[in-house]
Amino acid sequence: MQATLATSARFTGVGLHSGKPARLVIHPAPAGHGIVFRRTDLGEGEGVRIPALWDHVEPSALCTLLRGKDGASVSTVEHVMAALAGTGVHNALIDIDGPEVPILDGSSAPFVQGILQAGLRCTPEPLRAIRVLRPVEVHQGAGFARLSPADRLQMEFVIDFADAAIGHQEKRLELANGAFVRELMDSRTFCRQADVDSMQASGLALGGTYFNAVVVDGERVLSPGGLRHRDEPVRHKMLDAVGDLARAGAPLLARYTGNRAGHAMTNRLLRTLFATEGAWEWTELSPEAQQRMLGAGVLGLCPPAADTAPATATKTAARARAVA
Repeated sequence: MQATLATSARFTGVGLHSGKPARLVIHPAPAGHGIVFRRTDLGEGEGVRIPALWDHVEPSALCTLLRGKDGASVSTVEHVMAALAGTGVHNALIDIDGPEVPILDGSSAPFVQGILQAGLRCTPEPLRAIRVLRPVEVHQGAGFARLSPADRLQMEFVIDFADAAIGHQEKRLELANGAFVRELMDSRTFCRQADVDSMQASGLALGGTYFNAVVVDGERVLSPGGLRHRDEPVRHKMLDAVGDLARAGAPLLARYTGNRAGHAMTNRLLRTLFATEGAWEWTELSPEAQQRMLGAGVLGLCPPAADTAPATATKTAARARAVA
């Protein structure tokens, strides 16, 4: 069964790169709608709608940018996309009053909490997934990203930075039964102080602070309070990958392996997957298979087809507390 929000969830903040105020509202949407952004500052009509799909991604420095068919765009979408995927939301209309999603605390946690408070509503329409049938892989320099067959979304990620505060980190996860909420959602974007200085000199990261990013300088973590997890950087890279893979347009049955991979490489991987004959197929998920999907253990499984009543925000929050 497909899922959407029971009520709307609202968020206010600033854009990480623009530094400008940004307001975002996630609305419920019908089955088959998918995830679509709508630029409310650009008027009405189809031209302000931007599907959150792999073939609408454009190259952009340090974030993911989506562009609609008539030119409207929205950037830095990865954290809200990860939150939707991580809570098992398949359909939503996202209103935003500018070109960049608010950064909030630099992680997906505020978006997840807002979604949980809004609750989940299920519909009887079947949920389809994309099953990877054979490995596909892309490379860039010393990095690579790979998708290979699996019966649920699995992830393995490796990073290696010269700064001792980050260094070499690797992590493997089975992304089911609330693993996104337990393991990844609160891990923040990270960067080096020298990179912050360079970006701001180039007109980027104007909304960045020590409170919405982990900033390191050699062995030191400059952000107040230090790291939320010893391996917070690699967890955040996995969070980003969840958001990037969500633009496949349906849940993935695959193992994702990322080694020094980023947004652009993961998008190239999806493009390669869909361009490779015999590498994937559509499959309708059984109720048992849905229990293994990303987000299934967070908001609870959809009820039987005869019962499509919305899950209440109270029940949803209770499940989240049990998972977290």
